[in-house]
Amino acid sequence: MMSTFSIKVTDTNIAIITIDVVGEKMNTLRAEFADEISQVLTELEGNKSLKGVVITSGKADNFIAGADISMLDACQSKGDVMAISIMGQQMFDRISDFSIPVVAAIHGPCLGGGLELALACHARVCSNNGKTVLGLPEVQLGLLPGSGGTQRLPKLVGIAKALDMMLTGKQLRAKQALKAGLVDDMVPESILLDTAVELASQGMPKTKNVKLDAAGKALEGNPLGRKVLFAQATQTVLKQTKGHYPAPLKIIDCVKTGISQGNEKGLAKEAAHFADLVMSSESAALRRLFFATTEMKKECGTTQATPNEVKQAVVLGGGLMGGGIANVTAIKGQIPVRIKDISDQGINQALKYSYDLLNKKFKRRFITKAALQSDMMNITGTTSYDGMKNADIVVEAVFEDLALKHQMVSDIEQHCSEDTIFASNTSSLPIGKIASVAKRPENVIGLHYFSPVDKMPLVEVIAHEKTSAQTIATTVAFAKKQGKTPIVVKDGAGFYVNRILALYMNEAAAQVIEGNSIEAVDRALTQFGLPVGPIALLDEVGIDVGAKISPILFNELGERFEAPSAFDALLADGRKGKKNQKGFYLYGKDVKGKKLVDKSVYKVLGVTNKVNVADEEIAQRCMVQMLNEAVRCLEEGIISSARDGDIGAIFGIGFPPFLAGPFSYIDSMGAEKLVNLLNQYSAKHGNRFEPCQLLQTMAKENHRFY
Repeated sequence: MMSTFSIKVTDTNIAIITIDVVGEKMNTLRAEFADEISQVLTELEGNKSLKGVVITSGKADNFIAGADISMLDACQSKGDVMAISIMGQQMFDRISDFSIPVVAAIHGPCLGGGLELALACHARVCSNNGKTVLGLPEVQLGLLPGSGGTQRLPKLVGIAKALDMMLTGKQLRAKQALKAGLVDDMVPESILLDTAVELASQGMPKTKNVKLDAAGKALEGNPLGRKVLFAQATQTVLKQTKGHYPAPLKIIDCVKTGISQGNEKGLAKEAAHFADLVMSSESAALRRLFFATTEMKKECGTTQATPNEVKQAVVLGGGLMGGGIANVTAIKGQIPVRIKDISDQGINQALKYSYDLLNKKFKRRFITKAALQSDMMNITGTTSYDGMKNADIVVEAVFEDLALKHQMVSDIEQHCSEDTIFASNTSSLPIGKIASVAKRPENVIGLHYFSPVDKMPLVEVIAHEKTSAQTIATTVAFAKKQGKTPIVVKDGAGFYVNRILALYMNEAAAQVIEGNSIEAVDRALTQFGLPVGPIALLDEVGIDVGAKISPILFNELGERFEAPSAFDALLADGRKGKKNQKGFYLYGKDVKGKKLVDKSVYKVLGVTNKVNVADEEIAQRCMVQMLNEAVRCLEEGIISSARDGDIGAIFGIGFPPFLAGPFSYIDSMGAEKLVNLLNQYSAKHGNRFEPCQLLQTMAKENHRFY
């Protein structure tokens, strides 16, 4: 069996430990490495001629990407988890207790357990490569650093900076890490190992003071200031998480304990809290999401073809969506993209979209001026079809007009090659209808992005009956290159995400018309765990957009999608939402702080009576509609698996990650309970709540999705 850890001693008596997990692209720490690490440390401790130790990676582009999360799922009890945490703490304590200097030479991701190992070293040197990032992202899995990270990081970078990193999972680039004092030096990768060896040969480094400004010293330098700091952190966490995520509060408690009661008590608290979190439902949900997305990265949407490489892309339309699609293609995907618009103004608008985003990064010193210019050179524009013959994929982002989209299909088939993929970014029109005029319908596919494109992680890849496996595979690979998480869905009105969202939004609107306040409806759903309330979301998306999609869904899918007639009244009153500063909420320069409802909207909606319904019932009515429709989409084959449905809802509409998605949530509550709730609401409010057949069958037979 090949070793993960190898030792080489230089002529100057510096031991270089190289970590290289056999057969894996990334280094991760595993519990089964414990004996091997212990043997390595014992060997080093016994070599009295050594002057220093350097820990480096045998991988070309990563140090240690973290701990292997799967070992946590194997734990049967809290005691099992605590044993892993204490083992990690003790192992890293052995490193920090070395009488000779131990230096970490970091290139590429140094995350989670990898950074905890580096923190245990006496010094850290990192490469100035763009791939080098350092962080403790455990909170994103509902966990905390369990091998001493909560105790060592604050002592190195200060309490406030450490909390900011651990509570958000923020990753620092090399320059940021150097500025924060997280690393001692930053050098080109070519001299990284030599620099670390030289540093290790200089003897034990002197203890450095934490880099704090005047305000930081005032807060962290005395008990009263620290009390204020921890109170502010707790308040911020509760405001952001609404109490749904226990990990951030436990992180604060670990740091607070270590600072006030000492390292030993802090480590004990860390191990206990780590064990509690691993066994929590929230972390189990977030870990399931992590494994699901990791699994999806290996797939291409079909087993019948392998993707072709996309070397050149075209975007039709320079509007907000077109500009966003061009941006992620050229910047994240590093694929040259040509924007076609009917006017120079549209092209300039799309170019400005990318320039503004890049310039913001440049001003914050995330990228250089040269990198900004290089990325912008990846984007060109034209008002004709020049330079498109070799396009591998064309993404259409024009208005939701079937005749216009038909014209786009014909134009592309005329001006591009026989293999060019035509991908329509439609949010409502069936792809089969768009492809009906195509000479090569096998090349036509849907590629539904969510706004804003540069931030929203999901994209729906929609295959109609004649879409080829090759087109599916290539489009999925293209979306991944753009940094997206793609789910392949079957063609149909609303596809998956907009379909489950529509019933949820309709139910929220119905409750406002019944007399519930807009504030109450939005509050109920944000308290449930959604990032934004449904009425506020309607303002963001555009009331006119909702009004346009609703009839399509109603005509294709039936009466349960009939939207409240209030849409017509709102549009007649000129209310489109945020886009024209007139909707359910007040907008403009005079509105400061908390968003306020435009009270005049109630008169437009014809709402005269007021009701006072509990937040729980408001949220429940909206959510059971979404859950029921999600199952119906699975039943009809719109989505191919519960996993895809969960990921689509979380990444597409912000379904609470701590519930792991609609299908996981149904499993946790039980199909029978959901069916009973739907039947109760159906008796009270009508057939739109009738549970779908698959859900009824599952309730009767006590089945689960997972």
